[in-house]
Amino acid sequence: MNFLHFTGTGKKNDAPIAVFDSGVGGISVLRALIAEMPGEHYWYYGDSANAPYGTKCSEEVRELTTVHVDRFIAEGAKAVVVACNTATSAAVRLLRQKYPNVPIIGIEPAVKPAALSGNHPNVIVMATPMTIREQKFHNLMERYMNTAHIIPLPCPGLMEYIEHGDIHSVELEQFLERLFEPFDKGRLNAVVLGCTHYPFVERELRRVLGNGVQLFEGGPGTARETKRRLMEKGLLREEGKRGEVLFDNSEGSEEKRRLCGKLLRM
Repeated sequence: MNFLHFTGTGKKNDAPIAVFDSGVGGISVLRALIAEMPGEHYWYYGDSANAPYGTKCSEEVRELTTVHVDRFIAEGAKAVVVACNTATSAAVRLLRQKYPNVPIIGIEPAVKPAALSGNHPNVIVMATPMTIREQKFHNLMERYMNTAHIIPLPCPGLMEYIEHGDIHSVELEQFLERLFEPFDKGRLNAVVLGCTHYPFVERELRRVLGNGVQLFEGGPGTARETKRRLMEKGLLREEGKRGEVLFDNSEGSEEKRRLCGKLLRM
């Protein structure tokens, strides 16, 4: 991989931002990044060949994430956005220690805005099993325990629907119905989409939960933080320039690249 096909002057500011996810879910973060910084170049890499990350152990996720981030930086990416809650929990702290001069931005479930969305609201946090097991997640929950009633909801199997391009189907809706069956939806105030894949099934979630439940995702906050970090280091491209997006995936299929384009346009 090289970045000669990205238009630019060869200056560091013209280098791309690498956006990494275990599959196609991080495109929800990529959308927020493009909305925040449309003039930047983006190299989106999904590790679909090794997905899902959310059911693996922390050590394996850390190793996979580190291998990919090493490559992004070696190839000249000016910043890395780890657009995966699971990979963020497992690896971002160590990666920042390894690359102290490179902006490395992670993502976390949007528990804070959900917890502050009402008077002690009832909040469900949808996430992968590994994200929910991590101490980082428990620390985040404990921070808002007195502000909201927070219930973690592991969702094994959900990201596979999105990975296969199944974002509107009866089977998916039935899966979500079963997931929320134990809860009184009438008393539910907010749901946090704690995996970057989950915003792509918002329509089906609305059908299951109704319009009275607020949905929160972490992408916009991550995009704002990325812009702040780039400004801090003087790495933003000049305003008015046109940015480009490159899709790359460890699975390497044309079908997966088409799915990436489809999800970005949603």
